This record gives sequence, C-alpha cells and structure tokens, in this order.
Amino acid sequence: MARVLTPRAEDFPRWYQDLIAKAQLADNGPVRGTMVIRPVGYAIWERMQADMDARIKEQGVQNAYFPLFIPENYLRREADHVEGFSPELAVVTHAGGKELAEPLVVRPTSETVIGEFMAKWVDSYRDLPLLLNQWANVVRWELRPRTFLRTTEFLWQEGHTAHATEQDAREHARDIHKNVYQAFMEEMLAIPVIPGRKTRGERFAGATNTMTVEAMMGDGKALQMGTSHELGQNFAKAFDITYSSADRTVEHAWTTSWGTSTRMLGGLIMVHGDDNGLRLPPRLAPVQVQIMVVKAGEGVAEAAARLRDELKSAGVRVRLDDRADIPFGRRAVDAELQGIPIRVEVGPRDLANGNAVVARRVDGSKSPVALAEVANAVVAALKADQQRLFDDALAFRDERTVEVKTLGEAIEAAQTGWARVPWSAVGEAGEKEANGKAVTVRCLTRADGSMPESDEEPGLVAYLGRSY
Repeated sequence: MARVLTPRAEDFPRWYQDLIAKAQLADNGPVRGTMVIRPVGYAIWERMQADMDARIKEQGVQNAYFPLFIPENYLRREADHVEGFSPELAVVTHAGGKELAEPLVVRPTSETVIGEFMAKWVDSYRDLPLLLNQWANVVRWELRPRTFLRTTEFLWQEGHTAHATEQDAREHARDIHKNVYQAFMEEMLAIPVIPGRKTRGERFAGATNTMTVEAMMGDGKALQMGTSHELGQNFAKAFDITYSSADRTVEHAWTTSWGTSTRMLGGLIMVHGDDNGLRLPPRLAPVQVQIMVVKAGEGVAEAAARLRDELKSAGVRVRLDDRADIPFGRRAVDAELQGIPIRVEVGPRDLANGNAVVARRVDGSKSPVALAEVANAVVAALKADQQRLFDDALAFRDERTVEVKTLGEAIEAAQTGWARVPWSAVGEAGEKEANGKAVTVRCLTRADGSMPESDEEPGLVAYLGRSY
C-alpha cells in the first residue's frame, strides 16, 4: 500500500496531523485554535457521546443546558476559580453596537452559572442530590493549539451535582470516575488508563480533590482523558447553595463537577493509530464492516448486498461500497485511513471460488472465507480485535513504565515514557523541579493502584511523565 502518512517513528506530531487530515477527521477553523469536525470525525464523537451519555444516566444524572455567556462577576465569586481560568478567558465587551455595562465571559466551564441556579432550585434536603449534566461547547484561549487535544473551542460533557453530605458528594464523584470514565475508556475505547488523584498543584481551580484517568500515547507521553472533582463547599458558599436539613437547620450543600471532551478523540488516534491511519475499536466504530465490490462482474453486487443484509441481521454496523467505477486501491486506502475494523472484499474471482476476502484492520491480515461463513467470522473477529487493541496498548504502557526510587531517575525515565516513584521522594518541591524540565506528576495512587483518600497518606506512588 502506498505511503500516505509520515511514519510515526519518524515524526509523531506530523504523523498525527497527517492522519487527521488524510482520514478526513477534522480541519482547522477560520479563527486560530478552532477546528471543524468533519462528518467522519463527528460520527466517532457521536458514538462516544451516546455510550457515555447512557452510562451517566445510569448514575441517576439528568441532562440540562445552561447559557454560553456568563456574567463576569459570577467567576469572581470563587477566588481560586477565577485565578485558575483568567489566562484562558474569552470576554465579550461589546454587543448590539454598544459597550456592555458588565463584560460577559464565554464559558470556560459552568460551575459558576450552574451554581447560581442550584441556589435557586435547592430549598430542602428533599431536593438533594441534584444531579445535572450538559453536553456543550466551551472556550479556553489556547496559546499552543493542537487539533482535538487543545483547541480554543471544544465539545464536552460537564456534570455538576449538589449533595447534602460530604460523603455522598465524594461517593458520587468516585462513581463517575470509576463506573463512567474509566469503564468507558477501557471497555469502549480500548484504552487502558491509570486512575489516580491529582496533586495539590494540579487540581482543578476551586476543587478540594481532583481525580484523573491518565492514558499513555504512542510516543510515551501522557494524556489526561477525563477528571472528576470534589468541590467541597467552596462553590456552595460562593453562590449560597443552601438547604433546610431534616432537623430544620440551614446547611451549605457539597458539590462536585466532572468532565470529558473531544480530547478523547485525540487520545484515540495517538493510542491506536499506526502508519496506515486510524484503528478504531470495533465497539466504537460507526462502521464496523465495509463490504467492498472489488470489480464489477456477474452476481458480484448481489452477493455483496446479501452479505450486507446478513451482517445487519447479526447486529453489525455495516456499509456497502459498490463504487466499482472508483479504483479499488483508492477505496481500500481510505478505509484503512479511517480505521474501519473489517473490510469484506468481493470480486468476480472470489465469487467464482465461493469466497470473500476478510481484511482485518487491527492486525493487517487478509484471508479468504466461504461466503456462508463470513457473518460468523466477522462477528468473532470484531470481538477479538477489540480485546487485541486493549491488550496491545496495555503491553506498550507496561513496557514504557519504569519503577524508580529518586526524582532524578524519574525525570530521566519520563523522557521516553512514565516513571513510578515514591511520592515521598518527590514532594511539592520535587514536583516544581520536574515541571521546570517539562515533566509533570500525572497522578498519585496507592502502591496497589487504588485511589488515595488524601495527599498525605503514607506510601503513595507518583506517576511522572511528559504530557499533552
């Protein structure tokens, strides 16, 4: 197959941009740092959105929508929050041909505006917990934009909840982190993640605790794939989110927020992509199988259509490509670039032998299969290839993760992958030193990989790496 992408090993960033362009996933928008998500890329995002939305709703959360424009004074009510987001804010000062009496912020996140309405909607303990989520766009002015990973405007979901007790809020934030985010990424995206606690220096602005899921990309760097935050009573006090308790005292609520974004698409590309393009996990792929007429001939189109119908009946998302007037090689390259998990190729010679050729994107194999057995073979291959992608990504991460004992060793190991090092050997001073060398503490875990209750627990392990 002709080379259409810069090889990953030669220039990983260029390979990434080549793939996005050649696979028709996205294009640059007219304003610096913005992107246009093309139909191929948006179909993948829709699959992500639908699956995650179902998981969120299983946690008892309801969807809502809140305004894009937020009064500037809302952000200023929570000091850490405004300080954390100030460099990234886009502010509207004029509208309708006039200067506004008060500037409006284009939402970078919605804790403040949702906090305002939680205060309005919550009166009694009977109104709690209030569990809300919205699918929306947000704007953060990026100095060094990169498609899907860091763009000035991006798509995401953001959950915001209010609870009567700290324990209830904590359990909810952790349920989302484990049962929605980690489960989605591992089961749907076939991306193994490290769940952990962010250090004080890496917490979300205004949070008392931030939990993250970190994934290793194909160049050994880390990508934060999603976060869940305990906000304590910080926003409840700033926005007066109070409720009357069962014993008639007035209490401040405990709140959480959590989010994932189109950044996951960038992670998907960098974890599973290869020199021929994207490799989509079968559970995620909008088109799991593309049936391709290799060359027109008697009965070929009819046989391809029958295979399509059989696969549809087996619950497979299938597309028929019968464009025999377009060279087969060009169509095959496009299918490879876009990561379609399986191609079923049918031509006159195949049909004469009673076969079709099954081409698997994940391992690159091609084999003739009897027409009567294609549906069973395809269903088995889809299941196997989903697991294969996860296993390969996990093996790569394990190979590039090194156990070390000192900060110096951790910084050195982070040049090619991740380091696991005792947090006691790093600390806040060591974290600042590492940051100065473009290495960050991705998260803290217990030695057994479980989630710490606090930063102060003895025996914590820190994961260090370079990141996007």
